[in-house]
Amino acid sequence: MLDWDTDVRTILQEVITETPPRSPRSRLFGFAAASGSLVLVFVAAGTPIPLYTTYRLEDGLTHGDLAAAAAVYLIAAAFALLVLGRLSDHMGRRPVAVVALVLAAAGMGVLLTVDSAAPLLLGRTMQGLATGIATSTLGAYAIDTAPTRPHWLAAVTTSAAPMLGIPSGALLAGALVDHGPDPRHLTFSILLGALLLAAVAVSFGPETAPPAPWREALDRAAASLRPRILVPQGAGRPLVAMAGVILATWSVGGFYQAFGPSITAVELGSSAALTAAAVFASFTVLNMLGGPLTSSWRPVTGLRVGAVVYLLLLAGILTSLAAGEILPFLLFSLAAGVAQGIAQTGGMRSLLPLTAPQERAGLVSTVYLLNYSSAAIPSLIAGQVSDTVGLVQIACSYGVLALLGVTMTLVVARSGR
Repeated sequence: MLDWDTDVRTILQEVITETPPRSPRSRLFGFAAASGSLVLVFVAAGTPIPLYTTYRLEDGLTHGDLAAAAAVYLIAAAFALLVLGRLSDHMGRRPVAVVALVLAAAGMGVLLTVDSAAPLLLGRTMQGLATGIATSTLGAYAIDTAPTRPHWLAAVTTSAAPMLGIPSGALLAGALVDHGPDPRHLTFSILLGALLLAAVAVSFGPETAPPAPWREALDRAAASLRPRILVPQGAGRPLVAMAGVILATWSVGGFYQAFGPSITAVELGSSAALTAAAVFASFTVLNMLGGPLTSSWRPVTGLRVGAVVYLLLLAGILTSLAAGEILPFLLFSLAAGVAQGIAQTGGMRSLLPLTAPQERAGLVSTVYLLNYSSAAIPSLIAGQVSDTVGLVQIACSYGVLALLGVTMTLVVARSGR
């Protein structure tokens, strides 16, 4: 007699536990879907930033409110990485990635309603949660499916996605705010639709982390919700060295995100949303060039050289800001973005060979947890003092943080095989 219950469960288990894809075409599609979706999540995260001046002038938001919006986004992303970062190891890359993309789309829907601080904070919190989940899941998915050549591609994809996506979103939003119809809603509507399409694309990609039978998968997923910072065996020293670069670069990136529009209006004398977006984007938009430019270097060399050059360029940024000179400020910021890319790609290249496949999502979560913490905590402090301390003084405090971070990197980083 046919046992329908047993047969159905057998079929479902075979579907769920499909073997990782071996077809190069299938893997390439998965890589394109994962890396494109990861960048898109960060594009969405950058779109509210050029509207901060509009919210301040039309809705009465303060500098503290805007700094809080940057901080809650970063804190929510850090929380998601710490608690939810390993879900895709047990539930599969595709379903968790789809959830993250849908949540990001929902965050864009909330931002369509902003007329006070509350919806802005809620929308940014939802974006932060989506970004944290997407970072670990889509980042691991991209590493799983990345081509073996060029060898730096996986490292650049995981480290440069936010540096490319967030400023691109800000520039898109800034252009539409200044020159498009319905500036408070158009960008959010476009990105909402794009995120849903990305979710569909990812759902057709190959599964590279097939879950165990559903009961076991649920048990493992529940266990993974316990906060844990994963450091692969032997990767402690390279991770600490990279943490110094992360502190130096992401803290200043948080400053640009929280205060970029205010810098544009107060210190550089421009009220255009596109100019505000360009100021914010200039610090990160060229980040992804760092990896290809130094692909023949040893990872530790890229880490050290990128960190030192970045610190020198940051001194130029601070000098230009104090003088109120926008062109040198933008040029130094663009060059600093390349230096960041060199250092961060070198750091990731030193970590990836030490990481087993089942540790990839956890490692990506750990790295991005450091990223968001380094940006969020200084932003919270700066937001509290922003009404009594000038922007130039706040920027110089970030310069001190960067000096400490680069010093830590140079002391800890060492040559190895």
